[in-house]
Amino acid sequence: MTHFSWLDYTIFGVYLTASVGVGLFSARGAKSLGDYFLAGRGMNSILVAMSILAALFSGISYLAGPADVYKNGFGFAYVVLAFFIATPFTAIWMLPKFYQSRFFTAYQFLEERFALPVRLLASGLFIFRVALWLAAATYAPALALEKVTGIPLWITIIASGTLTTLYTALGGMRAVIWTDVMQLMVLFGGQLLIVMVALGKIPGGLGGVWDTAVTDGRMDISFSFSIAERVNIWSLLLAGAFLHLVQMATDQVSVQRYLSAGSLKEAQRSLWIKLWFVLPVLVLFYGTGLVLYAFYKIHGDPLAAGLIAKEDQILPYFVVTQLPAGLPGLLIAAIYAASMSTISAGLNSLASATVVDFKQRLSKAPEGTQAQQVGNARWITVGYGILVMALAFAVSVMPGNLVESVNTVIGLIGGPLLGLFFLGMFTTRADTRGALLGCLAGFIGLLSIYLYQNSFFTAVKPAPIVSFIWFSLFGCIITMGVGLLTSKAAPAKQP
Repeated sequence: MTHFSWLDYTIFGVYLTASVGVGLFSARGAKSLGDYFLAGRGMNSILVAMSILAALFSGISYLAGPADVYKNGFGFAYVVLAFFIATPFTAIWMLPKFYQSRFFTAYQFLEERFALPVRLLASGLFIFRVALWLAAATYAPALALEKVTGIPLWITIIASGTLTTLYTALGGMRAVIWTDVMQLMVLFGGQLLIVMVALGKIPGGLGGVWDTAVTDGRMDISFSFSIAERVNIWSLLLAGAFLHLVQMATDQVSVQRYLSAGSLKEAQRSLWIKLWFVLPVLVLFYGTGLVLYAFYKIHGDPLAAGLIAKEDQILPYFVVTQLPAGLPGLLIAAIYAASMSTISAGLNSLASATVVDFKQRLSKAPEGTQAQQVGNARWITVGYGILVMALAFAVSVMPGNLVESVNTVIGLIGGPLLGLFFLGMFTTRADTRGALLGCLAGFIGLLSIYLYQNSFFTAVKPAPIVSFIWFSLFGCIITMGVGLLTSKAAPAKQP
């Protein structure tokens, strides 16, 4: 296996240095928690839109999207259509709820609508889910760099986690947003470069890729309605919309960015802009899988030949074996760009949820000066960075590829969380007891299905009864159903 040249290391090192430099520069403006967590509520809609997009499309997307299409065809990629359902729903019906009281976190709404225990439960679930999500986002580029350079996985996990934690802790949300913008451009440019190089080595270029995809059925999608089938058009539209809603409407990572905008109108505009940004990015991400499939159909499948252990390694394998010196460094920097933007966004949001939902709300001790509060927030960010690095070592043993593993985690925890927000925003009957019992039922129900399907109860793995993509929808439905049934008859209070 070819390793990095000195030029690759130089390009890669310059990029990492630039990312930390942005964090150091941004640290000067964080004088209060409003500055540190919400960038002073003064970011414009285009920057917010680019930041949301960069935060949600991590190194997981960079590696797992093309890998999933390479192995399974374009089926899951049609989930992009669900954005046309989730985006208007979030912008029109959910986002105004967060702006009514100028919240710091999404979960303050749940206390206003129900009671403190519901807020703490929701914030705790968010912290748990995002910590696991960030662990996967840390593991993905470490896997790529191990394949390219031969550097052990543990070294790259610690290096990426430490550098990202450093600039996030120093610069807060302003550093997160500006590095997101820089990283999104590197991310998109790197993926485009891979496609252009591969197309130059495929007879017929883009036309040859399309012909191969159509001939081999790589663009096919099932129209049957089966919740056990891995993906079909109905699961991608219906369940996919709920999968997007978890991240767009209940996730502090996204909501915190909406609240950093100057007004509700600016925040809504950022969502519409992001919708049109996401289309070319997703088409490029998933389309890369079709290009790599066509390329290796001609040049020999490295997965079948045993040259790589998992399909998630197909992209870095192409980079190191097909690109001239200098370009592997740029491309691995692009993978790191995607992951670092996600990790930084998540760490800042984990810290904001901890400070606002737990420390400030529960502590009776004096909060101290603004500088002391910002200092505490920075140390909490560092603590979460260490936790995420520790969890990253467990990601490699999760069943399924990165696409399935990450979306399973989102559904298991995010589905019941979405149900809580739906109970609070769109029902008048639900009360605190119903919200808590409904969320518990949703989580236990989904966890039982997940454990059963992955042979935790039996020696022989059973046939799947529910595809991973349905978890968010089912978790939301169970939570709402049990929540309404266990609530008292009297109408609950409204925020």
